Amino acid sequence: MSENLTAPEPTEAVEATTARTYAVCADVNVRSGPGTSYSVVGRVRGGTMVTIYCQRPGTTVTGPTGTSNIWDRIGSGRYISDTYVRTGSDGYVAPRC
Repeated sequence: MSENLTAPEPTEAVEATTARTYAVCADVNVRSGPGTSYSVVGRVRGGTMVTIYCQRPGTTVTGPTGTSNIWDRIGSGRYISDTYVRTGSDGYVAPRC
């Protein structure tokens, strides 16, 4: 009998251990996926603190902090462009989704 040795899919609980909170620097639409072609599912106001659970590449966006294709997952099915978040980095600050 052999065991399944594949790694489990990340869960919200596992991601929460690596999640960090950052300030949003301007009002931004929340999208259902990592890009501007995904539907708008909400809005975050500038000054709000958001938790980034993971990040992934998507549509390139120019925002208040520069130009990037990095999108931050701030909840299940909730993404914002990293160019609207003050992370202090031009690169990834969280695990990839």
